[in-house]
Amino acid sequence: MAAFLAGIGYDRWILHVLLVLPLVGMPLVLLFPVKAARWIALTVALLEFFLGIGLWWAFDPANGGMQFVTDVPWLSGYGIGYRVGIDGISVLMVLLSVVMMPLVVWGSWRSIDHKQRGFYALLLAMKAGMLGVFVSLDLFLFYTFWELLLIPMYFMIGIWGSSNRLYAATKFVIYTFVGSLLMLVAILWMVFQVGKATGTYSFAYAHLLEHAGVMAPWGGWLFVAFAVAFAVKVPLFPFHTWLPDAHTEAPTAGSVDLAVILLKMGTYGFLRFAIPFVPAFALSKTTGLVMTTLAVVGIVYAALVAMVQPDLKRLVAYSSVSHLGFVMLGIWGSTVESVQGAMMVMVSHGISTGALFFIIGMLYERRHTRMISEFGGLARVAPLMSLAFVITAFSSIGLPGLNGFVGEFLVLIGSFGRYPVLVGVATTAVVFSAAYMLWATQRVFFNRFTNPANEGIGDLNMREIAVLTPLIAAMVWIGLYPGPLLRRTESAVKRYVEMIEPSLPPAELPGPVGIRPGGQR
Repeated sequence: MAAFLAGIGYDRWILHVLLVLPLVGMPLVLLFPVKAARWIALTVALLEFFLGIGLWWAFDPANGGMQFVTDVPWLSGYGIGYRVGIDGISVLMVLLSVVMMPLVVWGSWRSIDHKQRGFYALLLAMKAGMLGVFVSLDLFLFYTFWELLLIPMYFMIGIWGSSNRLYAATKFVIYTFVGSLLMLVAILWMVFQVGKATGTYSFAYAHLLEHAGVMAPWGGWLFVAFAVAFAVKVPLFPFHTWLPDAHTEAPTAGSVDLAVILLKMGTYGFLRFAIPFVPAFALSKTTGLVMTTLAVVGIVYAALVAMVQPDLKRLVAYSSVSHLGFVMLGIWGSTVESVQGAMMVMVSHGISTGALFFIIGMLYERRHTRMISEFGGLARVAPLMSLAFVITAFSSIGLPGLNGFVGEFLVLIGSFGRYPVLVGVATTAVVFSAAYMLWATQRVFFNRFTNPANEGIGDLNMREIAVLTPLIAAMVWIGLYPGPLLRRTESAVKRYVEMIEPSLPPAELPGPVGIRPGGQR
């Protein structure tokens, strides 16, 4: 397969097509009648999916550098170019985006009953923006895609959301926009300072990274500017308060996209930009302690708050804050194991939480409520839905044999040598996670059947089975055989750890058995 893809020059055009296809689909969706518009959106999504599978095969796991690179002058007078490429850190995010795309379109087939063409057009715009964030190797291009995502998500929540949708949409935009402005100032400052030192003013990621030492005198405020923008998106405690409202009010597709991709843009930003540009400050003992403490507080706090949520969506929203805290802990663990674990948590969280939101959306379509107290004993009338929820809940908890276990285990063992106390505290959240997820499962599906309104709720239909089956299969596959994903990230993660190793303070305890920074065993 790889030889065939190389023969047709796949590496020269694949990323461009992935970016352009959703943008081409947008006007088509708006021009055609509703029924045709849905099929156009699904066709574009399926094309993206199959192209993404080709990208998986064409990607070289042994190459830790950038692949499929294009560098074309755009606004050359300002140092701006069309620069795209992927490595082992971004390839999983691109793959996750294209895999979820047809499921989101298919999952919204019946739930969106007004202004459908606009909805699918915004959905395609979001997909283009998400992919653009992960493949951009020019900071102007990256920032453009980053901001582009604000518009479709605002309208998606504001038009198709629940009763409090305008408040949630506005809160989401304000939080994200303030952080983005700080990041823009930091980007412009870096370009100016590096240009003044080298004589070349450029937004190229490689150029700025090569001369990152120039930015050391301003490392503190540059890191803070990037960190606020990315922490809001993660969201890292205490920047998380917009997320429960956004998740609760958004339509199912918006909640899935938020969970699967948008939150990962923040953690990706830390790995790609915030730490590599100013590693001495970002990885100093003080900064590391602050960031990991916030991560662990978020892990435990969000898990405790999730336990008392009466709304299923709000419960899953707080669980996201908790799970993404593990990603932040893994990033600052700064070993190959912890960083790979962080990336696995990003993927696993997207799959599991995406499935949870799909199932909650299916319940809402039937009963027009998400309140846990309104359900009970649904396993009697919806056994397939109950089975899907149970498997997904165990996946979210981190049961061995399912996808959630792999990443969290790697994060904990990889970060223990540097932050043993905080890792110990974070481990307690596994118990809390089991408590809130199993309690919700028991109350919704296995409690006494007392509400007559649930009698005709009905089980999963074929469309819903088609949406959930790939996600559940992925949970089992990754849980039993994570090797293919780990192999595609290993070389890039080793390279990343080797790059930041000189800036790392000494670990408190010896590292885990396995691959150390620099590739030593």
